[in-house]
Amino acid sequence: MAKGFRPVDRDQRFLLPPDMREWLPAGHLVWFVLDAVEALDLAQFRAGYKLGRAGRAAYDPRMMLTLLVYAYAVGQRSSRQIERLCGVDVAFRLICAQDAPDHATIARFRAEHEQALGDLFVQILALCARAGMGRLGTVALDGTKIAADAALSANRSESRLHQMVADILAEAGDVDAAEDELFGTARGDELAEELSDPAGRAARIKAILADLAAERRARAEASQRARGAQSRVHAAELNLQRTGAMLAAQAAARAEAEAAAAAGGGTIPGTRPVPVEQHCRFRDAAGRLDRAKAAAVAARQPPPPPPGSAKETKRNLTDPDSRIMKTRKGWEQAYNGQLVVSSDYLILAAVLTNDPADVTLYQPMIAATAATIAEINTITGLDWQIGCVLADAGYASNDNLAAEGPERLIALGTRRDLDNAANLEPAHGDPPQDADARQRMSHRLRTPEGAALYRQRGATVEPVNAHLKDRRALRRFSRRGLPAAHSEFRFAAAVTNLLRMRTHLAAEPA
Repeated sequence: MAKGFRPVDRDQRFLLPPDMREWLPAGHLVWFVLDAVEALDLAQFRAGYKLGRAGRAAYDPRMMLTLLVYAYAVGQRSSRQIERLCGVDVAFRLICAQDAPDHATIARFRAEHEQALGDLFVQILALCARAGMGRLGTVALDGTKIAADAALSANRSESRLHQMVADILAEAGDVDAAEDELFGTARGDELAEELSDPAGRAARIKAILADLAAERRARAEASQRARGAQSRVHAAELNLQRTGAMLAAQAAARAEAEAAAAAGGGTIPGTRPVPVEQHCRFRDAAGRLDRAKAAAVAARQPPPPPPGSAKETKRNLTDPDSRIMKTRKGWEQAYNGQLVVSSDYLILAAVLTNDPADVTLYQPMIAATAATIAEINTITGLDWQIGCVLADAGYASNDNLAAEGPERLIALGTRRDLDNAANLEPAHGDPPQDADARQRMSHRLRTPEGAALYRQRGATVEPVNAHLKDRRALRRFSRRGLPAAHSEFRFAAAVTNLLRMRTHLAAEPA
């Protein structure tokens, strides 16, 4: 049994060792982050600084970047929280060498180097490649909705935005008239900030309305193209009917002539006509109809909703780039984050978009992944190649199934549907030669090999989505606008790759 308690001497002078490098154990995360950032090329960060002039010295961009990388690594993204931790957390104090920047400096650094922070993704991915990571035999694609820094209640319809502009301008006119009556030619007090600033609320709303008008014009043009395509389908159908009727009449006349000649014991010259469906003119007409129908499907767009309707397009006043999206928790003001992940949990592509639908993003994401892989191959001299892409039913479309690119397995239903089909209607070998793209995919998913391969999708990409949201605390963006949010998304993905590399190196035998 102990004789007493350990002494608590708060007047002790060197409670921490005098050498900062002895403050933390050798295996602490902060040392890995310091070494990793030291290996990065920060020319893009340094380009904006003008040194050698009068004024207070700037913070070293390498220190500021290390601070942000470590903060994101431990799930801290608030500039105010980072400032607080620089005073109370040993690792943060060590990074900034006890010369802590304030939250405004941290936020300004993040805003001024928006592009450079996003571009770090490729540099860190190249480090991971040199460390022996990147198993690309199978890669998984998935999207996740991340809340924007804006309230759902801040959305307004186009008609309401027009009314708000009119109300603000009318109020400004009323205030001007009242002040003229009160002050005459004197200046008097200024208008309210949102009314007096030409780039204020009214100008912001007008910019949103201009964006809506451009979208409405695009939808109207698409609708006009769809109507034109449908009229061409109708014309092709009429042409096919006329061609078939003409060929049928010619065949009937030939049969009649042959019958008359045969009754008289003779024949008529020439070859007998082929069936109508096999005639070259009928096949040409049918081909034109098929192409017209395909063009009509591609051009088909819903018409723009009328002003004031329940489905009228809305925009958010706080973050106009964000969109209303359906999530597991209901409707949110959000962005759609798309990830392509390798089988060893390395993020190969990270793209943020305000398109809520995944189906339109399959081909752009594969193109983005291919571009990143080509860049990594150039930097490292490796020969990365994608094997098979795994994607859920949100990406299923005839275009995506038949598009050029790497081999793919795209689900055509829920996981339960796929398992039931594989168990009750198993398939073997190659799909039938006359099968279309959807039938071929269904066949592959019902084979034992295809079913087993597709089951790897969830275990590959979904843990990475969870790391971004839980360990990087990226459930809600801290900045507004698609460019800023996209930069933050890619930077969080780069930090996730960096930590994955640390785990990979720790697992390697010494």
